[in-house]
Amino acid sequence: MKRIITGIQSSGMPHLGNIINIVLPTIKYIKDNNINKYYIMIADLHSFTIYKNKNILINNIYINAAIWLSFNIQYYNKNLFFYRQSDIKEITELFWYLNCFFPLNRLKLFHSIKNNNNYNMGIINYPILMASDILLYNIDKVIVGIDQKQHIEITRKIAKLVNNKLNKIIFNIPKSLIFNNKLIPGIDGKKMSKSLGNIINIFANKYILEKQIMNIHTVNKNINNITYDEIKNTILLKIYKYISDNDEYSYIKDKIKNNRIGFYNIKKKLFKYILLKFNKERKLFNYYIENKKIIKKILLKGYNKIKKISKKRSYIINKELGFKI
Repeated sequence: MKRIITGIQSSGMPHLGNIINIVLPTIKYIKDNNINKYYIMIADLHSFTIYKNKNILINNIYINAAIWLSFNIQYYNKNLFFYRQSDIKEITELFWYLNCFFPLNRLKLFHSIKNNNNYNMGIINYPILMASDILLYNIDKVIVGIDQKQHIEITRKIAKLVNNKLNKIIFNIPKSLIFNNKLIPGIDGKKMSKSLGNIINIFANKYILEKQIMNIHTVNKNINNITYDEIKNTILLKIYKYISDNDEYSYIKDKIKNNRIGFYNIKKKLFKYILLKFNKERKLFNYYIENKKIIKKILLKGYNKIKKISKKRSYIINKELGFKI
């Protein structure tokens, strides 16, 4: 039985890229490999590097939980642990221990620091906290997007460093599990990101969702003066391909080839397709957001399920480090 973990930072509404790269493939993987143990984490401590407002933080936790619940994450399954990161105090305890092993100069090579002169200590230590999330539970595989692979490499280095220092294997060396090795483009062609304001939010109300889709950048050419290959390589068609099934994508390609359908109508079809494809999830999301007490109870149950494992692993780690006498 393998132990597999994933999570999304609760820094706002998860966007289409999060859904395609993490949520949907995770749900499918769990269904196809139900003998494993799964840890689905709401990464609220990670989001604290950005948001300091209490109300925003709490609301984002509910949003993050509602996303997973809307896709029917099986929180009631005995082998699945659905929990809030900040509830597990053993994570932050391990975070301190790992900080004392890993050199600062190595952390400064981390990509989010190299390209950012305005960072706090939380951002610097972000990969150490992520390592704590993973190593506390002796995880075998970590479901991440391609842009998160470096995080896992740092986690592996930390695990090996501590094991070598203690001359004993107390941490597994986890591997990344990447379902999609391509970055989902935002409406401007750059990587889809909340910080860039270029996202598609499939849970937004119809007006906002349609506006986001209609704002997808396309080439500034008349449809009669553009080749099919040029259309196929636009941001719009790439997004359409990532989100749709093969039949839908084949249908839209045939429409382009045979009827010279324009970008405006392709966007309209993409909007309608998203509403149809995620109709059930959109309704469930709104239900959970309107019934936050249910989310709170589910997360409490998740904590009660995982706390024994957390405490047991923490005891072993503390004993090996010399904090239990």
